[in-house]
Amino acid sequence: MEIGQRNRKPGSTLAQINVTPLVDVALVLLIIFMVTAPMLTQGVEVKLPEVADSPGLQAAKEPLVVTVQQDGAISIGDTQVPSPDKLMPVLQQIMLGREEQEVFLEADRNVPYGRVVQVMAAIKGAGIEKLGMVSQLPETDGRRR
Repeated sequence: MEIGQRNRKPGSTLAQINVTPLVDVALVLLIIFMVTAPMLTQGVEVKLPEVADSPGLQAAKEPLVVTVQQDGAISIGDTQVPSPDKLMPVLQQIMLGREEQEVFLEADRNVPYGRVVQVMAAIKGAGIEKLGMVSQLPETDGRRR
């Protein structure tokens, strides 16, 4: 007699949970979430300038990021701003509810310098004293550090 059958009465059934279907369903759900998760985060494609010794952002709070795309389009998060002149009142309205009065500016490396300066002037004109520039580390030997 086997070890598991010693304590059983003859003719009784052994109740065990079949975990194979459970594992199959869990794996299918995992694959579905892995495929759909990248589609949920849509961002603006910006080629950031590379700087060797750039300080990192603090991850504890959500920073306000103003983006200047390669074609010169300006956006705050997902909101498009038509021109640097319109950026100042939009930023003033956003900053009313924020404790930390700081903005991070990320601009594509191919944007003309004059356009970036116009955006910086609009940010400063909105009364924001802390302005950070977003960059990325340079690639070395085809790898990122």
